[in-house]
Amino acid sequence: MTKEISADQLMQRIAEEYEDLSKQLKVIAKYVEEHRQTLVLERITDIAQACEVQPSAIVRFAQRFGFSGFSDMQTVFRDAFAPAGGNVNNYQKRIRSVIATQDTPLSNTQVTQNFITACQQGLDELSQALDPAAIDKAVELLVKAENIYVVAVRRMFPIASYISYALQHTAKRVHLVSGLGGMYHDQIRSIRENDLLIAISFQPYGKETRYCARVAAQNKARQLVITDSQLSPLARNADAVLTVKEGTAFSFRSLTSTISLCQALFIALSYRLELVIEETRDAGAYDD
Repeated sequence: MTKEISADQLMQRIAEEYEDLSKQLKVIAKYVEEHRQTLVLERITDIAQACEVQPSAIVRFAQRFGFSGFSDMQTVFRDAFAPAGGNVNNYQKRIRSVIATQDTPLSNTQVTQNFITACQQGLDELSQALDPAAIDKAVELLVKAENIYVVAVRRMFPIASYISYALQHTAKRVHLVSGLGGMYHDQIRSIRENDLLIAISFQPYGKETRYCARVAAQNKARQLVITDSQLSPLARNADAVLTVKEGTAFSFRSLTSTISLCQALFIALSYRLELVIEETRDAGAYDD
């Protein structure tokens, strides 16, 4: 490479150029984004097999972003993630391994324990991967918003319902875009320039949530997106993106990390708003 680049800078560039990539390179981009903490441990043939492409496509992907080859690109992730990555167990492989090695079916308690372990692992990864700048930006968007609209569908709808409930405890005007009666169009159409849309969506990314994001962009509203990848279609027009990799056991993804992140955002917002109140009181104390 002509100059050094960090893993975060590389992922940002991949996200920005994602739409211009070929179909094969898009598959590789998603794999890299989802496995960047373990990429340093994988061989080019393993990645090619997982992406169902030839190893030469992996090389083309690396060269597309200015590297001489796969090993050159891999070095970026080795420098960024090797220390923490060595301590992170792959919960999916671990749980599947447990199933494969059992002579008899697991008990209800064992299934429960395995799922809780997966949730704990997801929280550990969330804590390690937190982006302070993204968190600061998210809270700032919440503080400045005149109206806050919240949308999520299907599996993520309970998260939207909770964060709407929590935000009602502040002075903010909060609107849950529930789509009740098929009224997504009507519930989102009033969003405006000084408002904020919180869009929560994971693959395969609900069409209703994507529609609300398009309306928000057209009306010049700000967007806070909580999703599973920087390559998510919702991330493209977002003002702040928070990514979450949920724990998975027995092919079921938990909601633990996502709802914990939303709770943390609410607490951070409440703290900021209370600081403003205290500053106002302190200033008033000097009035004659």
